[in-house]
Amino acid sequence: MSTEERLKILQMLEEGKITAEEAAALLRALGGRKPGPAGPSPTGEGRFFRVRVTDIRSGKSKVNITIPLQLMKVGLRIAERFAPETEVDWQELAEVITGGAVGKIVEIEDEEENERVEIYVE
Repeated sequence: MSTEERLKILQMLEEGKITAEEAAALLRALGGRKPGPAGPSPTGEGRFFRVRVTDIRSGKSKVNITIPLQLMKVGLRIAERFAPETEVDWQELAEVITGGAVGKIVEIEDEEENERVEIYVE
């Protein structure tokens, strides 16, 4: 895990965007991530879940975190905090992801907060 990734997780914890338990799970997962020799597996091994939040006007990244797909539930809780008032069915999203989806699967723009939330499976 790079120092930059670790600092992003700790910054999210400090800002109250994630709990201590979520931060610990992310740090543990990222500390041991290694791509599989045969590529991604259908169970999520070797695949990643990415949440990116950007400022709509400037395009500047506010959050860009990638976690192993096996920790998707933590990632969805993080995403839900950034877009709590959306009409996203988080359970349906989990089913799409575990069903093998790849690429950008969600894009939400919150003009009031001037944020764009994007969720990817890689």
